[in-house]
Amino acid sequence: MKRLTLLIVVVVLSVIGMVVAVVFGDRTGEPVPPGKVAGTPAPLKIGGPFTLVNQDGKTVTDADFHGRFMLIYFGYTYCPDLCPTSLQAMTEAIEQLPAEKRERVVPVLITIDPERDTPTHLKNYVGAFGPNVVGLTGSPEQIAAVAKAFRVYFARVEGEYGMPYLMDHTSIIYVMGPDGKYVIHFGHGNAPEVIAAGLRQHL
Repeated sequence: MKRLTLLIVVVVLSVIGMVVAVVFGDRTGEPVPPGKVAGTPAPLKIGGPFTLVNQDGKTVTDADFHGRFMLIYFGYTYCPDLCPTSLQAMTEAIEQLPAEKRERVVPVLITIDPERDTPTHLKNYVGAFGPNVVGLTGSPEQIAAVAKAFRVYFARVEGEYGMPYLMDHTSIIYVMGPDGKYVIHFGHGNAPEVIAAGLRQHL
């Protein structure tokens, strides 16, 4: 009899605990925001304020791009394959948009290799993809901060047999809205037609 009573008490307390968790918080103990199902992670925040240096040596911030859509890619000028392919896809996608909408989109390369990617080096590189491509660099600390804000991974990989080092990195094209907030992203390998179609839905 005592065992049965104890079991009933344990079950009742468990149910009460579950109800309290659902009403007041998720499994982390944090309040559950409206529309968020208890026990599920909140949407990731991508992007945020940044201060960097463009290919002309001018200090710029995220606010300088407000009012326009940004196509942002994190890469570096010594990248052998992923970066040039992605930048080419970005510029070709923008070219597929109507003329009046092209002006609302600015393609941006943010380097994850500030040690080698000086403003001058960036200017020569991004210029090969079109006159409107913006290259951004900065101090290692600034680059680390903006990469963290966009949840971008990067790491230096030493070259073998005296070859220059490479950078392992996330290969994603982010679309940020005129308000500076994340809109959508495209993975590596998405054709320019796919990127252009995605942009048209938001322009």
